[in-house]
Amino acid sequence: MSNADPDAVRDYYDYIDAEDHESVFSLFADNVTYERPGQSDLSGMDEFREFYLEDRPLEDGSHEAHNLVVDGDTVAVRGEFSGVQDGEEVTFGFADFHRFDDEGQITERWTYTDRDEV
Repeated sequence: MSNADPDAVRDYYDYIDAEDHESVFSLFADNVTYERPGQSDLSGMDEFREFYLEDRPLEDGSHEAHNLVVDGDTVAVRGEFSGVQDGEEVTFGFADFHRFDDEGQITERWTYTDRDEV
C-alpha cells in the first residue's frame, strides 16, 4: 500500500499560495529534506521553516499543477508558477517530487524549474 497522497500535494500548493505556513509545515515530517538545484539543500524542519518564513525568494503568486503522477511512495508534479520573485514579475515551469514516509508525511522534496534560482 502506498502512502503517497496527491491530495496532500495539491493542498501544499493551496497552502503556499495562501501563505498558510503552519498548514504547509503540518504536511512534512520533522526530518524533511528539500533539494533545489543550484542552492543549498535543506535538512530538518528548522531549516525548512526558516526557508519558508524568511528566505524564500518567491512572493505573491500562484501555482497551477498541470499533472500529478503517483508512483509508489512519491507524487510527481508538473506545473507553472506565476507571481513575484525578488520584486520581478515571473512565470516559470516547475517539476516537483514529494516522497512520503510510512506515516503519510512528506519526508523528501525535490524542485526543478526553468529558472536559475527559486
